[in-house]
Amino acid sequence: MKEFELIRSYFTEQVVKRKDVALGIGDDCALLIAPERQHIAVTTDTLVAGVHFPEFTNAKAIGHKAIAVNLSDLAAMGAEPAWISLALTLPEADEDWVGEFCEGVFELCEFYNVQLIGGDTTQGPLSITVTAQGTVPFDKQITRTGAKPGDWLYVTGEIGDAALALKHYYGELELPFDTYTLVKKRLDYPSPQVLAGQTLREYATAAIDLSDGLLADLQHICTSSNVGVNLVLDQLPISNALYDTLGAEQAIELALQGGDDYELLFTVSEDKKVGMETALADVGQTITCIGQLNHSGKITTTLNSQPTQINSKGFEHFDNDQ
Repeated sequence: MKEFELIRSYFTEQVVKRKDVALGIGDDCALLIAPERQHIAVTTDTLVAGVHFPEFTNAKAIGHKAIAVNLSDLAAMGAEPAWISLALTLPEADEDWVGEFCEGVFELCEFYNVQLIGGDTTQGPLSITVTAQGTVPFDKQITRTGAKPGDWLYVTGEIGDAALALKHYYGELELPFDTYTLVKKRLDYPSPQVLAGQTLREYATAAIDLSDGLLADLQHICTSSNVGVNLVLDQLPISNALYDTLGAEQAIELALQGGDDYELLFTVSEDKKVGMETALADVGQTITCIGQLNHSGKITTTLNSQPTQINSKGFEHFDNDQ
């Protein structure tokens, strides 16, 4: 297939048709109807084969992840996802691959009522760039800059499983089949915490999604808000699969630096702590308190109530020491 045949055959057949899309795919630009008294939140992520997903990853999982990582950014701001644009670079126009890729894209879009409104297709090494847009009411956005000393630090879900799957893939360890199947699902099909993000608009002082590893992403909050934090390592939400495979020390290290979790890391003040816990419990979201902020400007850690040193860091592009 050629470019425009590909677009007509696969990218214009989406089920979701939002009323706020005045003009979608097929023209030079899409036209959107901006909602009243809402900010429009915009985020862009690129996924490159061999960097953001292993070469063997199936097309449906790649499509899912390309959307999920962008919706995760919107979730961290408390935004409701609405529209996406997709730029897809392919080595060749493989119809079977494109069909499976679109299945992953549209399945997640349909779940969150997100419409594909445009994009581009080109030939070259496999990469996917998605721009996602959502809405958040005026003065309800969650940023990285609002955390204060005394706030409590929380994380949703469990962390470290996706990084464990990558260790198996790169031959650094060998997992039992059942364990690998479990953690590989966390790597290939991350779940953006969209509902949690919208719930946190009423409670969180700051938030970020976990993509590059807990330590690296926590540092962004500390730097942006000019705060420090004491991180309680024995409170990290680590899965049984990760703990049983690596033991406590290595499991904690991987949970701190691994990345690809796409959970939410957020802070909340003492006076809103109980209300937040109740609100997230009501929507079925598991959370764990893993520390408290302070004035130090540094990340310190304790294990079993004793100060401890950590030598971990998260992922960063162009870091040749990784």
